[in-house]
Amino acid sequence: MHGYCTRMRRLALNLSDPGVRPYFLWDEDISVAELHEALRPDGDSHERLRLMGKLLREARDVDVWDFVSPEDVRVALPALGRRLGRRRRFWKFLIDGWCRDGLLQQ
Repeated sequence: MHGYCTRMRRLALNLSDPGVRPYFLWDEDISVAELHEALRPDGDSHERLRLMGKLLREARDVDVWDFVSPEDVRVALPALGRRLGRRRRFWKFLIDGWCRDGLLQQ
């Protein structure tokens, strides 16, 4: 073998197990625990935005809140730009609506 076949953690829908790879990170071998750590506000900002973009683009919206808060999304949204693909409109609509309704600060 020349390193082409590496063993990755199994994908899982159950995000309560810190050792599994979340279903939405199908192309990266990062565990739930490692993702929580990487998404901490005091971590590497470039890596945090990269992974938050994947989270918001690939995960079910109800699963997003296991990793980041609505306030985290509101603050990061302008910097996420094209990382969100077609989901950008959804997140902008959601966060803008919550701001208008007074659930989040503008």
